[in-house]
Amino acid sequence: MDDRHLAELAAAARLGDDRALTALVRATQADVLRLCAHLGSAGEAEDLAQDTYLRAVDALDRYRGDAPFRAWLFGIARNVCADHVRRRVRRRRLDTLRAPRPDHTAGPDQEVAVLDLLDGLDPDQRCAFVLTVVMGLEYAEAAEVCGCPVGTIRSRVNRARERLRSLHAAAESA
Repeated sequence: MDDRHLAELAAAARLGDDRALTALVRATQADVLRLCAHLGSAGEAEDLAQDTYLRAVDALDRYRGDAPFRAWLFGIARNVCADHVRRRVRRRRLDTLRAPRPDHTAGPDQEVAVLDLLDGLDPDQRCAFVLTVVMGLEYAEAAEVCGCPVGTIRSRVNRARERLRSLHAAAESA
């Protein structure tokens, strides 16, 4: 579904059209789930997507149509996932202070998962990489979602690619 049609559905949903809201969610749900799985947590992608839609519905009256609807919605999903990751990191730090965990190292024949490699990226690089490479957004749309210039997105994606190559090579040699 193109962004023009999504914007029309958003306008109708803003006015209280439940069918338009349902169509809007159905048209974007797969992409939002995929984005949440990559930026947040694969196991909690459905909860993160639900939180995204709750925030989006509350904010529909503030959507002006300046940006494509998908970019606007992905921006909300990105913020939901960032909040989730911050909470998870805080929880880990508290858990580490309470009870240190034993060091578990991966065996040499353990296959490296893509999500594990993505976890090795800086959060800004990960977001830019997932939005452009995994989700297929144009650099300009990803820049809109991240709130930064297009050139910054390009450099983050390039650095992410280099880092992923390095992480993959290190995992293969381990």
